Amino acid sequence: MKKKNVFQSGVLAVMVVLVSGFYSCKQNAKKEASDTQASEEVMAENTAPSYKLSLAQWSINRMIREEGVDPYKFAEMASDWGFEGLEYVSQLYYPELEKDNFSDAAMATFVEKCKAESEKFGLENLLIMIDGQGDLAAADEQVRKEAAENHHKWVDAAAALGCHSIRVNLNGTQDPEVWVPASIDGLTQLATYAMDKNINVIVENHGGPSSNAELLAEVIEKVGMDNCGTLPDFGNFCIKREAGDYYESKCVEEYDRYKGVEELMPYAKGVSAKSYDFDEAGKETTIDFARMIKIIEDSGYTGFIDVEYEGNELGEEEGILATKKLLEELL
Repeated sequence: MKKKNVFQSGVLAVMVVLVSGFYSCKQNAKKEASDTQASEEVMAENTAPSYKLSLAQWSINRMIREEGVDPYKFAEMASDWGFEGLEYVSQLYYPELEKDNFSDAAMATFVEKCKAESEKFGLENLLIMIDGQGDLAAADEQVRKEAAENHHKWVDAAAALGCHSIRVNLNGTQDPEVWVPASIDGLTQLATYAMDKNINVIVENHGGPSSNAELLAEVIEKVGMDNCGTLPDFGNFCIKREAGDYYESKCVEEYDRYKGVEELMPYAKGVSAKSYDFDEAGKETTIDFARMIKIIEDSGYTGFIDVEYEGNELGEEEGILATKKLLEELL
């Protein structure tokens, strides 16, 4: 009996060891799986796009045009508000530049002053938004050529400032069948010149056919140049206005803004977070910013996002800061 008990005790001990080992392995496997999941979550968090914020100068256009603020105070103001990048607007400097007919000396002074201010406040020059320099999508070939050449000085200025892009408009004909080939030609001419300067030519959805994102994406695809892309804007999706103009009269047909931004993001070299008005909770009342940010993140875009306040209820500074705060909460 004693031998049997000893044998049974031995078997029992072996079984305990085996069960313990199995349980221990199982627990280790669970721990390893948990650790792996936690590690993957941390990696996903660490590899999520990290966006810097820039300020579009148009956000202070009323201060400059109506209140007499010096446009060369742009870098100082953006720095005070906590931005890291600058997006200039050419037309805000036209009163000075037009006096000398955009001479080489006048353009050089513009560059020198902007560069000095940006360096003084440690901000990055990103792009210049160009307006009023001719119709790159004109039906007439000679008009397109002259428009492309008029933009050359701004390509040179952007390069001297250390920007990566100029933003252009595709104004001209509003007949889509004519607009597409005209736009391809105008953009190709300008992007060819800009390529040697390491400058991108980017198009914003900015009225008329350019606000039809499907058409604009088609144009960029057919141009097929690495330095030709888009600047998706959360607003500006009116494709038809009452008086047939680009920006002023009542909008009578609008493109879906979320679909539009999604279609333009594959070609984006910048993003314009346009805002208008805010509720008491700080949310934009016209545009679902959370939805827009999700579209941007899903696209894989990693560049700057600019604040472009264009509302009427808040003052410009208040609107800029409200937009910045909302973006910071979402990013």
